[in-house]
Amino acid sequence: MKLPIPFLSLLPFLLAAKPADLVLMNGRIVTVDEGFRVAKAMAVKDGRVIAVGMEGVADSWVVEGTKVVDLCGKMVLPGLIDSHVHPTGASLFESSHEIPPMESIADVLDYTKGRAKVVPEGEWLLLSQVFITRLNEQRFPTRVELDEAAPKHPVVFRTGPDASVNSLALAENGIDKAFAKEHPAHVMVDADGEPTGKLLQYSKVLKWKSNSTHKSLDEAARDNWLVRLFQDYNRSGITGIIDRNCSTGARAQYERLLNSGQLTVRVRVSRGIGSNGDLAAIHKTLDDYAADPYFRNPDPRFGVLGVKVYQDGGMLTGSAWFQEPWGKSQIYGISDPKYRGMQFITESRMEELVRACVSRGLAFTAHSQGDAATTTLARIFASVDKDIRVAPTRSSITHSSFMTQEAIALAKKVGFGIDLQPAWLWKDGYTLNKHFGDKRLQYFIPLKSLFDAGIKAGGGSDHMQKIGPLRSVNPYDPFLGMWVTLTRKAQWLDTPIHPEQALNRQEMIRYYTINNAWLMKMETETGSLEIGKRADFIILDRDLLECPVDDVRETKVLSTWMDGMQL
Repeated sequence: MKLPIPFLSLLPFLLAAKPADLVLMNGRIVTVDEGFRVAKAMAVKDGRVIAVGMEGVADSWVVEGTKVVDLCGKMVLPGLIDSHVHPTGASLFESSHEIPPMESIADVLDYTKGRAKVVPEGEWLLLSQVFITRLNEQRFPTRVELDEAAPKHPVVFRTGPDASVNSLALAENGIDKAFAKEHPAHVMVDADGEPTGKLLQYSKVLKWKSNSTHKSLDEAARDNWLVRLFQDYNRSGITGIIDRNCSTGARAQYERLLNSGQLTVRVRVSRGIGSNGDLAAIHKTLDDYAADPYFRNPDPRFGVLGVKVYQDGGMLTGSAWFQEPWGKSQIYGISDPKYRGMQFITESRMEELVRACVSRGLAFTAHSQGDAATTTLARIFASVDKDIRVAPTRSSITHSSFMTQEAIALAKKVGFGIDLQPAWLWKDGYTLNKHFGDKRLQYFIPLKSLFDAGIKAGGGSDHMQKIGPLRSVNPYDPFLGMWVTLTRKAQWLDTPIHPEQALNRQEMIRYYTINNAWLMKMETETGSLEIGKRADFIILDRDLLECPVDDVRETKVLSTWMDGMQL
């Protein structure tokens, strides 16, 4: 329980009654409290902060056996939180073999050729989530190119809901000229009506068989990979995460790690759920989620937050749902001038889902990339809020890459949160700017507008693949994300993207700490270093409030602590 004690107001009898287990001295301790105070010392007892202030206050807590850390002027921040990860899948992505970085079509084809040499003929080769916006050529590999790279294997190059496949993959699924004519929304064709190999919402028309050469991992091995990833999160300064599409297997895995004492991050999860099936079955699933003991009484290190669905496609794949047409694009393969993207859930069904979740106290969120998607969900939240308050559930909009003034105003009015991925601006801003132009990017990751409105916006990575903060396909290095919030810089672009949407340094820190703690429904426990809160903190090699702006992305974590214990 957080004690109602003002900053530095400590009673003498408490000083004598509770000697500290740990005291940090001679540092720059950023409390991230309401006043954003910076202290010199902090004392910890039983995993919680019991004093924070000047050196003399902390000295009073030191007794024989107290661990004392001289910070030598170093900065301390609350443990960082990532509002959007997919760790169970990401941890296993390279469990069978290492996958190199890919920056060009040549890299994709070289990898495919290499796999074709070791995978038995006829077995499927799958390469997923290599975003075309990040390839030099900014396009999918063609059917002909994939045929040449692996003529004896069916090949799938998957990015988001779309894919490019070779001739064998088409043949095994019966996708020919006649099939394409019957499925024009999913099978792209050339001037003669022949499938090009490009498939939209590929899962509607394409099936593949699991590759038998992929090493089957037992439960212990899968857990070891996840522990390894969490240890890397810790080295990156991350002490809390939200899994934004938690399966039943992943939920069981988190509970196993919790019970075995191996959960070194605080985990809150959004359970995945199908959105377009039988409504009675969906309600039954929601009842089960609401009855989960880790929803009703979450553990400090693991809890169920709510539910996630997918409302639209992706901005990196040309399928996000926009209010205005995408416009023709060679990059995204868009030829229809009226095409606005993909809407996966009707508005009436979405409102049914939101209402069902909020009435059970479950936090609702939906993958929403385009401005039509974010504004539609904002309107639905506002509609439901007239009958049932939305804000207490910590419902949110996930990704929120493109927003509108209306969506931002409704977020302020209703009090739902926003989960954004700033590293996408760095990774993909060049391609998006090239396609949409500057004007349509006015509310692209609109951080300053959100902060000025007092909305709880939190920073995430959408980490899906690989272990390594910068080698992961979506980088989970929080300091890269922080740097982007300050600079709005995109690789290959000379000028920032709408610099008026940049945060200041205090906002940058709140974005990865207390705001994400709010999204986790844990702001009374973590996210700031205040008396009564859990002692989750990191020690850094530089002062993020004063160092040159470009040094922010080079920040190194010297140590990470949870509950007052060094990890």
